[in-house]
Amino acid sequence: MIDLDTRLAAAIGIVRAAGDLALSRMPPPGAAQAKLKGAQDWLTETDGAVEAFLAEQIGELFPEDGFQGEEEGETRPGSLRWVVDPIDGTSNFARGASRWCVSMGLLDGTRPVLGVLVAPALGEVYAARLGGGATLNGKPIHAATTNDPKRAIIEIGWSPRRPDSLYQAAIARVQAAGCMVRSGGSGAMGLADVASGRLDGYFEAHINLWDVAGALPILAEAGCVVSRFTEGRGMTEGNVIAAAAPGLADLVQGLAAL
Repeated sequence: MIDLDTRLAAAIGIVRAAGDLALSRMPPPGAAQAKLKGAQDWLTETDGAVEAFLAEQIGELFPEDGFQGEEEGETRPGSLRWVVDPIDGTSNFARGASRWCVSMGLLDGTRPVLGVLVAPALGEVYAARLGGGATLNGKPIHAATTNDPKRAIIEIGWSPRRPDSLYQAAIARVQAAGCMVRSGGSGAMGLADVASGRLDGYFEAHINLWDVAGALPILAEAGCVVSRFTEGRGMTEGNVIAAAAPGLADLVQGLAAL
């Protein structure tokens, strides 16, 4: 039996400390202070430092668990595997903006069972474990009750791994339905906003496991409708992600068919 309560409590403390580390290194507002790994794919020295910190802390507390980070990959195998994005929203972080987070999720095989997102510049901590509900700063959160597209706000993330025409078609479809469209530069934060009811849906044609591992349990426990990310090549090569409030699920999930 996996002790998820112990792991969740530990994860919240570890990710909060990692967030504090990142926040202490955040540059002032201005032009991005970072390297490019690819089109709009940013990397700072802080990404590596935060990932190393998380790997060390998890290794000390749960040496039997596996560990995978965005920057170094899978450095320790295990049927239970912690998957980390040290800074999701690096493009924002590198410009001194607040919309970024440290994300960590625990997978039991291919099943997401625990997730923590900490957005230190916003003072927010999202957390969930399987069967335990989802919280924001310790208070329960739930998907929005929106069912009218003309009252909905949908975030659409851009990916360089899919044609721009697909991104534009997704925007056109939700705008035609009457939705407000947003893009905030952090997939994990966008998904967390769906879980808390701040957004009614999030769609991205391709996103990686480390971007969503922390958010998937939070979305599930908040009552969102989420695409089957871990199926196919999602665990190794990434996948489409569509998450929505139940009343907007058909519209958001339908974007995956574009």
